[in-house]
Amino acid sequence: SLPSQVPARDPQDRPSPQGSKEHSEFPRLRFTPGAQPDREIHKCLFLSKVQGESGSPAKLGKVGKPSWIPQKAVVMVNEDPNQQEGDDSSSSGPEDLSVIKVSKRRWAVVLVFSCSSMCNAFQWIQYGSINNIFMNFYGVSAFAIDWLSMCYMLTYIPLLPLSWLLEKFGLRTIALTGSVLNCLGAWVKLGSLKPNLFPVTVLGQVICSVAQVFILGMPSRIASVWFGPNEVSTACSIAVLGNQLGIAIGFLVPPVLVPNIQDRDKLAYHISIMFYIIGGVATLLFILVIIVFKEKPKHPPSRAQSQKPALTSSDALSAIIRLFKNLNFVLLVISYGLNAGALYALCTLLNRMVILHYPGEEVNAGRIGLTIIIAGILGTVITGIWLDKTKTYKETTLVVYIMTLVGMVVYTFTLNLGHLWVVFITTGTMGFFMTGYLPLGFEFAVELTYPEPEAVSASLLNVCPQVFGIMFTISQDQIIGKYGAMPANIFLCVFLTLGVVLTGESGPQDKMALRLPMGLCCWQFGSPVS
Repeated sequence: SLPSQVPARDPQDRPSPQGSKEHSEFPRLRFTPGAQPDREIHKCLFLSKVQGESGSPAKLGKVGKPSWIPQKAVVMVNEDPNQQEGDDSSSSGPEDLSVIKVSKRRWAVVLVFSCSSMCNAFQWIQYGSINNIFMNFYGVSAFAIDWLSMCYMLTYIPLLPLSWLLEKFGLRTIALTGSVLNCLGAWVKLGSLKPNLFPVTVLGQVICSVAQVFILGMPSRIASVWFGPNEVSTACSIAVLGNQLGIAIGFLVPPVLVPNIQDRDKLAYHISIMFYIIGGVATLLFILVIIVFKEKPKHPPSRAQSQKPALTSSDALSAIIRLFKNLNFVLLVISYGLNAGALYALCTLLNRMVILHYPGEEVNAGRIGLTIIIAGILGTVITGIWLDKTKTYKETTLVVYIMTLVGMVVYTFTLNLGHLWVVFITTGTMGFFMTGYLPLGFEFAVELTYPEPEAVSASLLNVCPQVFGIMFTISQDQIIGKYGAMPANIFLCVFLTLGVVLTGESGPQDKMALRLPMGLCCWQFGSPVS
């Protein structure tokens, strides 16, 4: 991708005469025959320009005849990015930058993280999926129960700087912090099994919401630190998938474990079973994080990762300033926020909307939520694989966003038809695209902002969904109370339409910056590549 601070060049431009500043900074590079050009190579070249090979910019001899070829770029072209390490796949000591290998441990790391994210996401939606039952048990309003979900969104905004600690303290420390907070919050909720202890359950939920601040910024970082260039999108999708799977289980399990009964003592018993289960799972995952998570692999998985400099606090602040000057990224942040915020509001209020049209169908309301997320998981996997193969970031993102809008419109006008099977089909279709969009947003952000730190861009990308999620949930809550579910859903359709427009406007100025076709000459970072 083309960073905002690097100007695009017209492909017809020619190299400037020898000795000029441009000529010394952007060397002509000829790749070895049959090599597969890759965006990682372009990243490597950019880093070479910024950092210099052996501390100085590259030099050229005669025009058109390079007297120097970047050795690291040539090595990368000839490397196998999928070459496996042995069992000694991680190290707390310095990386061996001379060897590019992917670690066998990488799959264990991403799966444990995915499960931790799943556990945290389950606790986000476990109240909303049986909103009416918790409302009766604690004797509070539906809006108060909605805040148990919205506190996840509200907490993230002021605590956003905590997520940048990922760059300073590394993956292991941040993963342990998020896991221990998630575990602590789960056990605190066990102290709220009486109707007058609603503030205790709020406290436990707030602790879990702090844990998600650390968790949400990790997917793209895990993918770039542990995975090779051909696996990054797939790994990011798996990491994000855990969050979606947690929401799916949060829709399915609570209505089964906690039936809608009037006896509060029996209801407290059923709620305690759910709380004990999630507390045990959170504890097990905390132990697994201690065992499995390492700071980094012994060898870097890609050449670009091996040359990545450490981030300081001043670097982070500078990165934030540059990102806000990047118009394409700002547009993506807003459009991503509209989509994800609509999903948050939809999940939070789904129980109320379904019960409004289908009274007594708490279990089916949970299954409808499950359908949304399971279809979205399938969409997540498919879009991740598609991006790894095609690198068509903007095109894929725009198509998925348009289909999300279409699915939302169909769902809006079929919810009140009186046929649950129709609702299952429409919500499944909508969920496939709406949830499948999430990893697309992360990967598109990395493409638009490289070489800015992934944790910074991911954290900023996650702010807008929280803001829009709170706004949409409160607005829909009021609209449902006064006018019903259909106007509330039309409200979301309007904002998703805006998201489609913004997505169409965002993207690199030079489409060729996204990928380099075989056998063609193009320009990347201002230098001719043949």
